[in-house]
Amino acid sequence: MNNLNSVLVEGNLVRNPEAKALETGSQVCRFSVASNRYYLQDQERQAEVSFFDVEVWNKLAEQCAKSLEKGRGVRVVGRLKQDRWVDNEGKSHSRVKIVGEHVEFKPKLNKTPSGEAPEIPADESIPTF
Repeated sequence: MNNLNSVLVEGNLVRNPEAKALETGSQVCRFSVASNRYYLQDQERQAEVSFFDVEVWNKLAEQCAKSLEKGRGVRVVGRLKQDRWVDNEGKSHSRVKIVGEHVEFKPKLNKTPSGEAPEIPADESIPTF
């Protein structure tokens, strides 16, 4: 029996996605998502940003490559996968990524005349820890 391995992350793309077709005919698309967390500490608003690497495959990869761009909001549902490798110098490395199984695209924001995305007001219901 498999153990539970499920993740949901929501945020904005850090850069444009990278897509490619493999020799096997499979499609893969990789992108990074920045997810913001806001909280109050000693009555001061604090911000914490986490960055997540996401990989999607085949039809979902094709759709993500067509529809996503830097700054666009997404909600990704998937699983965590750990890659492990040894470099040429014999040093072990590992990296955890999200393998996306479902991606929701948030609406594109209209840019201001200066080309910048408009500022979105912060949610006032911030939990206190």
